Amino acid sequence: MTMSDEAIELTVNGVLHRVQAAPDMTLLSFLRDTLGLTGPKNGCGEGHCGTCTVIVNGKAQRSCLLRLNRLRGAQVETIEGLSTPSTLHALQYAFLEQGAVQCGFCTPGMIMAAKALLDSDPDPDDAAIRVALAHNLCRCTGYVKIVAAVRRAAELIRHGQAQVPRERAEALVAGGVGKSAARLDGIERVTGALRYTADLNRPGQLYGRVLRSRYPHAEVLSIDTSEARRAPGVVAVFTASDVPGRKHFGELIADQPVLAVDRVRYVGDAVAVVYAETEAQAAAALDLIRVEYRELPVVDGPEAALAPGAPKVHEKGNLLKDVHIRKGDVAAGFAEADIIVEGTYRTPFIEHAYMEPEACLAEPDGEGGVVVYEGSQGPWPIHEQIVASLALPPEKVRVVHMPVGGAFGGKEDVTLQILAALGAWRLGRPVKMVMGRRESIRVSTKRHAETVHFRTGAKRDGRLTAMEVTIHADTGAYASLGPSVIFRSASFACGPYEVPNVKVDAYLAYTNNVPCGAMRGFGNPQVTFACELQMDELARRLGMDPFALRELNALRPGSVTATGEVLTASVGALPTLQAVRAALARVELPAPRPGKRIGVGVAASFKNVGLGGGLKDEAEARLQLQADGTLLVRTGCSDLGGGAETAMAQLASEVTGVPLRAVRVHTGDTRLDPRGGMTTASRETFITGNAVVAAARAWRERVLEEAAEALGPDAPVDGVGQPGPALDLREGRIVAVADGRELLSLRELAARLAEQGRTVEAHGRYAADSTRAYKDVPAGPYDPAEHRLHVAYCFGTQAAVVEVDEATGQVDVLRVIAAHDAGTIINPQAVEGQIEGGVMMGLGYALSEAFVMREGQIVTDTLRKLGVPTIERLPEITAIPVEDPHPEGPLGAKGMGELPA
Repeated sequence: MTMSDEAIELTVNGVLHRVQAAPDMTLLSFLRDTLGLTGPKNGCGEGHCGTCTVIVNGKAQRSCLLRLNRLRGAQVETIEGLSTPSTLHALQYAFLEQGAVQCGFCTPGMIMAAKALLDSDPDPDDAAIRVALAHNLCRCTGYVKIVAAVRRAAELIRHGQAQVPRERAEALVAGGVGKSAARLDGIERVTGALRYTADLNRPGQLYGRVLRSRYPHAEVLSIDTSEARRAPGVVAVFTASDVPGRKHFGELIADQPVLAVDRVRYVGDAVAVVYAETEAQAAAALDLIRVEYRELPVVDGPEAALAPGAPKVHEKGNLLKDVHIRKGDVAAGFAEADIIVEGTYRTPFIEHAYMEPEACLAEPDGEGGVVVYEGSQGPWPIHEQIVASLALPPEKVRVVHMPVGGAFGGKEDVTLQILAALGAWRLGRPVKMVMGRRESIRVSTKRHAETVHFRTGAKRDGRLTAMEVTIHADTGAYASLGPSVIFRSASFACGPYEVPNVKVDAYLAYTNNVPCGAMRGFGNPQVTFACELQMDELARRLGMDPFALRELNALRPGSVTATGEVLTASVGALPTLQAVRAALARVELPAPRPGKRIGVGVAASFKNVGLGGGLKDEAEARLQLQADGTLLVRTGCSDLGGGAETAMAQLASEVTGVPLRAVRVHTGDTRLDPRGGMTTASRETFITGNAVVAAARAWRERVLEEAAEALGPDAPVDGVGQPGPALDLREGRIVAVADGRELLSLRELAARLAEQGRTVEAHGRYAADSTRAYKDVPAGPYDPAEHRLHVAYCFGTQAAVVEVDEATGQVDVLRVIAAHDAGTIINPQAVEGQIEGGVMMGLGYALSEAFVMREGQIVTDTLRKLGVPTIERLPEITAIPVEDPHPEGPLGAKGMGELPA
């Protein structure tokens, strides 16, 4: 407390608090750090995201903007005050029922903003809901189900159900494959009880802060940390020499420094890290570190990077990877064409803008190792990189996966994990590190900016004859996932169409821009944009209906892709095109307003499921009967908000016969759970799902064997005296097949086995080992198995109805119809949510978003500047899940979460 601290009283959730308020203390800081109310989140600290929204004196307020000393006598409500041990507020229940919860990081703020609305207007229309939630961003849901949830809550409240029994909410978690079950952890998410990494604290923890480079490209001549080390509260300041093991990290290529060694290559490079008793002390010490730089020329784009004599970003040169796809004879294909269209298309960098900024907490384990709590897309790859940099045996590093507040590809890479682990291990104390939003934007990877030159030939009837594509992509200062991204851009450049003659050349260059890595679509959105504009131009030149042109050339069973793969099943290109065409035909287009025109557009695409290309792509699952008769499913799958854990539980429930409410999922602890790889490439449903199904089948068989043994002479037998076929497992009960009599519950079976020191366990593993690395397509006959690039593909078609201002060019999207092929649909509501969220992300990409850099410096350093779409831009979205089961998928399912964007 200082002399300027002021004593005030305020009431939070009905409890009076008297507090000494420092002049700079915000309400958000008081709620989180003093009262431990972590439901309000710090998504930006600047009032741009709304994750911190609470109600103050009856009005929704962004608590990060409110100074505590100005709230004397205030009445404050947070998400924690809405529920009781036995009930949920109608809004909390409605968010679960309507599927308005994905990653959940924005959910408490959304609910509080909605409550303030309903407290003043018990029957709002959609326009009022949008106005009330205009300051609350959501990157996952696309807002559709949020609006529906607020409407539903208003209805419940008007009918006297402002509080809903928890049992009713718990009953929403029900159903196997094909049912819209609510999320397993949904109640925790809507009540603010779920802890994300930044919500964790440990006694005696230190706070870490990173000094970032001032320059996009410079030599580091010297680093003087002496003054910073003497600063109040500072325990240590580390530079590159303090990293005991590998000095660089990277999932594919270890080329990014943990701490700068002798050069910085972009403005987010870590130069030094401070560990101090408080976050403020750590931040203050950064200003005391003296770094002497010698500036170097900045390489600010791939064309400049690949020009002769360009300054080198890395000593090995600026070309990180080139990819060349060949099929048929392109020259002959163009000679055969009756029409040729050509164009150059540019797409910008894009920030993922997940609502949860990066955070990490690491602590010594007391045995010479370290435990790291973090929310990434894959704890095992993160574990491997920490092990390498700390030079520790693998068993000395444990990574514990925390709930993730959105990722979209941006949390595949290491950010804070190595530095937090290093501090905890070296200093013997817990270390907490949390990025602010501006630092997150400065450091995190982006979607690659690409320039795509496209040339397409076709016959008069619309049949495609050739495509020639040249791609230049900017991977920024370090490789990240760039080599894989550029391969996807090249291999999917021709879209979901059968093209007999293909030539694609793709070049990925290092620059001094922010590193680019995985982002939803993974190299596909850039080339889809170019390809679909080519198809539209062809349709115009030929006088063809855009749907007809696409349907004529669409991939179908028996088609050969641009990479030579012969598709055999679950090819949803044509079904999704037909579904959108039919839905659009039922839409009555609005009359154009003065000075406006109404337009309709269509686009189609496809995307790989799984890593493919001959890469190791596998997952494991373990199932175990618990003492209370429930089923524990352990996987290595990271749920980023899309509902992967619930999908795994539904698969397990469907196969085993255990009701969903009795299935628990634990995932992502490198000491306790099996490996699962990264949540990327739309792979979890297919890869981890197959592992879960394999384990579930084995577990069910063993349960029935154990039940038969436990029942002894009382076990029914079939005609040949075998007990197995005469028993079944239904809704968690062992029953007789003949008449459905319950013979034994799982709880009773667990108790009998426990008396013998046993339980029922099963292990499942799935490896997608049938794919092959790309090779040019031979001119003559060839073995299709040698050109199987991926185990599966997902397909999608979307149409948009827009209003365009003829004078300004302003585009307002009125309606989007989106049909997506997901194989067998595990959870229809979750699939709809993925489609709706992807549509809004795609609209941002098309109309409002761009991450802008100039000469290596960041221009768009806030969420507002980035142009992330708000609920006010929400069009009417019709999501059409298309079922086309895949014969190798888990019960026919496959992933589809990336394609809608």
